[in-house]
Amino acid sequence: MFALPLTDAAQLRPLEPWQAQEFLAHIDRARPLVDPWIPWATFSTDLGSATATLQRYADRLAADGGRIHGIWLDGTLVGGVMFTRFDSAAGTCEIGCWLEPAGQGKGLATRACRALVDWAFAERGMSRVEWWVAPGNVRSVEVARRLGMTREGVLRQRSTYRGVRRDSEVWSVLAEEWPPPADLPGVGYKAGIDRLMRDLFGAFTTTGGRRPDLDVIRRVFLPQGLIIKNIGDDPLVYDIEAFIASREKMLTDGTLTEFSEAEVTERTEMFGSVAQRFSDYRKSGFLYGEWFEGAGHKTVQFVRTPDGWRISSLAWDDEPAADIPAAIPTDEPAPGEPAAEE
Repeated sequence: MFALPLTDAAQLRPLEPWQAQEFLAHIDRARPLVDPWIPWATFSTDLGSATATLQRYADRLAADGGRIHGIWLDGTLVGGVMFTRFDSAAGTCEIGCWLEPAGQGKGLATRACRALVDWAFAERGMSRVEWWVAPGNVRSVEVARRLGMTREGVLRQRSTYRGVRRDSEVWSVLAEEWPPPADLPGVGYKAGIDRLMRDLFGAFTTTGGRRPDLDVIRRVFLPQGLIIKNIGDDPLVYDIEAFIASREKMLTDGTLTEFSEAEVTERTEMFGSVAQRFSDYRKSGFLYGEWFEGAGHKTVQFVRTPDGWRISSLAWDDEPAADIPAAIPTDEPAPGEPAAEE
């Protein structure tokens, strides 16, 4: 069966009529969140009606007029994404998504939508992907923003749901506005940011005789990028070259040896051509010959350039119990200050 990985634990797969029982159980869990916004959740109340909902999408798929996919997390159906309309002759389609509570907060809906939008543009040659949403559906609006869509306007009292006239916001993204394929490795262009972060953390590694590769800093940052150490009372702000010079010295003169750090959790938010990431990381090594272990947090801002994603700024802090911050001793002098005498 076709399956597209969204994360190590999540997959995007077709959702078909034979899965109606699983779909119904999922909709029952999702109903409090989905019911106010998606009419077919109201209609999928038993096995027969759930089967009918999936059959309608199977019929649309056969006519190339729509399709529906489920999002599975650790083997459990937690949400989905669909083309509610797909008009290849006109070159336009409409996309939507939903999640139950267990699937929220992990970026799954955005990644799944991004995969379908990329397919619509790259494989089917569509010109325009639309997103129709009730103004009060805040979560859906935020997904449209993260996909880089433009809000085009509001159709007032466009439809009736449960006897109430409702407005519809119209969002869209055009083929020429979508990131180029070079920025879309794997599932979506978040993969480019993941790659930058792996390279950044690996640049400082000196375990097993490995030398640090600080040229990576120049490759992953904008030339005008800033790096900010925010430990203690006064933030310490570096430009790229000052940061590289200070790191290179301590990682090669014996001050900091057998050092490594790694990202352990992350949360990434994307808004068209800009993004931000909050990372938790751990580190270890020998500082002045004494073994240490620690942990901390980074916040990183990105911009998309013609050459792909680049970091515009980074700031970090350490947990109080840590002995030193990432690759930077706590007693490090500010640029231009002498080190304290022993």
